[in-house]
Amino acid sequence: MSETTDETPADPKTESHDPAVPAAYAAFMREGWGNRDLELPRHPIADWAAARRAKLAEAFPGERLVLPAGTYKVRANDTDYRFRPDTAHTYFTGNQTSDAVLVVEDGESVLYARPRSERDTDEFFRDRQYGELWAGRRPSAQEISDSLGIEVRHVKDLPSFDDDRKTRDLTTDQDLGRVADELRLVKDEWEVAELQEACDITTLGFEDSVREWDRVLEFGERWIEGTFFRRARAMGNDIGYDSICAGGSHATTLHWIDNTGAIEPGKLVLLDMGVEGHNLYTADVTRTLPVDGTFTPLQRDLYDLVFTAQQKGIEAVRPGVPFLAAHHAAMEVLAHGLADMGLLPVSAEEALDPESKLYARWTLHGTSHMLGMDVHDCGRTSVDIYPKGDLAEGMVLTVEPGLYFQEDDLLVPEELRGIGIRIEDDILVTADGSTNLSASLPRTSADVEEWMGSRR
Repeated sequence: MSETTDETPADPKTESHDPAVPAAYAAFMREGWGNRDLELPRHPIADWAAARRAKLAEAFPGERLVLPAGTYKVRANDTDYRFRPDTAHTYFTGNQTSDAVLVVEDGESVLYARPRSERDTDEFFRDRQYGELWAGRRPSAQEISDSLGIEVRHVKDLPSFDDDRKTRDLTTDQDLGRVADELRLVKDEWEVAELQEACDITTLGFEDSVREWDRVLEFGERWIEGTFFRRARAMGNDIGYDSICAGGSHATTLHWIDNTGAIEPGKLVLLDMGVEGHNLYTADVTRTLPVDGTFTPLQRDLYDLVFTAQQKGIEAVRPGVPFLAAHHAAMEVLAHGLADMGLLPVSAEEALDPESKLYARWTLHGTSHMLGMDVHDCGRTSVDIYPKGDLAEGMVLTVEPGLYFQEDDLLVPEELRGIGIRIEDDILVTADGSTNLSASLPRTSADVEEWMGSRR
């Protein structure tokens, strides 16, 4: 990271087409400004984050830990994507400003941040990335400190760390990344509330889409994507991942995010969408809807099979069972269902053998993943803990079995080809079982039909 001083400020980020700035104009722009404080109350995450940092420090006694927030990423030419901080950085600080770095050592934590641009430099009115008149007022160091309950220094004062102390940087150190993710596996009370709010807003986004069904039929998948995004931005921070709005055979592509197709009567539409809340916790919910509002007999049979598999998966979730218990329970149902349909070349029991898994031609993916600040949360955790470990109270995972019959699959009857169905909910492991955080969206085929009819 390059360093500057107050005496030698970095050149402001400008572009070749920006107008020239004469010295007289620059001098004039640096005077005559009043002070404008931001209203930043103490963030509710402050005490939680302090306890998290203490646990992190305990895992690496005597070492220096460095957790950067990251910086802007170029979208095209001179335009950047909207900034979203590194998950672990925000988990341990609550900070969401760019170019910040958390340093933990000797039981103390310092957040090095890039605060508001000073009024006595050109950055204030010229810099496209950090200038107040271009990008908005960034909080001051004191405002960040008061809000997050942590010491804050200017990022230009970030040390070089060239001493003999062992320094672990989250961007390169696998052990630090692993421990950081393992500490995030079990959600605290505040996190559960954030996830519940994200699920509740997500339900509203699904309802918005159905209420605009006439426009959906006119404009197709794009309309659903835009409608859901509007709700996510209105009540949260963003979408938690690119929405999957898959009409017809697009539903057989697991991560269909082009969302360029039509929504056609007589077919199904698979919607996999989730709102990311203001504190970056995301929902991840999937519903498969009949475009006409009513399932055909074939669609209903397939949907009910997937629903039964999902229900068995949810019922398997409780503390002390393997993380994979939901997957095994769901696949047991689907494999037998495929056998009953005459699709398997062997018995369901033979197909379920780990050395076979022939049923997976039509199920494709795992049934669950951890959920939290990332849609696929805690991915750097030791595999012995996740996915090979057991569930514990406070973990949140998805349960999302599906059936997918590709358009060109000659091993299934023609009437099945091009059908994809997935049902997904966000499940909190509780002391005596589980709670469905996304239960406000209907799941059974009958309830889905009633829900669509009451909102269209």
